[in-house]
Amino acid sequence: MKSQRNAAPGTARDVAVGLLARRDFSSSELQNRLERKGFAPAVAAAAVADLVEDRAVDDARYVENYVSRHSERGDGPLRMAAELAELGLPTQLIETALAAGSPDWYLRAREARIRRFGPEVPVERVQKVRQARFLQYRGFSSDHIRSALGADFDLD
Repeated sequence: MKSQRNAAPGTARDVAVGLLARRDFSSSELQNRLERKGFAPAVAAAAVADLVEDRAVDDARYVENYVSRHSERGDGPLRMAAELAELGLPTQLIETALAAGSPDWYLRAREARIRRFGPEVPVERVQKVRQARFLQYRGFSSDHIRSALGADFDLD
């Protein structure tokens, strides 16, 4: 079987379109996938650039969809920002998506707590700390966590 290392950009584009048919990718994520499939970095970059020009790949759209999907799932803004940065997306794009039209993070933290632990606000400190740790892991800020657990709770 022939190696794809020196494959033509059209072939890399075809593979990229096949990947995009399954799910959306950021431009850096798609380029990495193509390189892992054996395409030379320059060939992968050219294929991704072509798809960006055709608007088949749009990092802004990817980040907006990611924020929407993960906030519905109960993830907080800190966790999403870290995960998106790991994917190589620009910080400005991430901050814009988290701020513009973003959900009420206080409400999302409360909903995540209720989904996991039930509607009663914990009274005992041990339970509050346990729930705070859970919300912190999910990526909520200390302000979001305090709000979800009751204003009298101190995280320190």
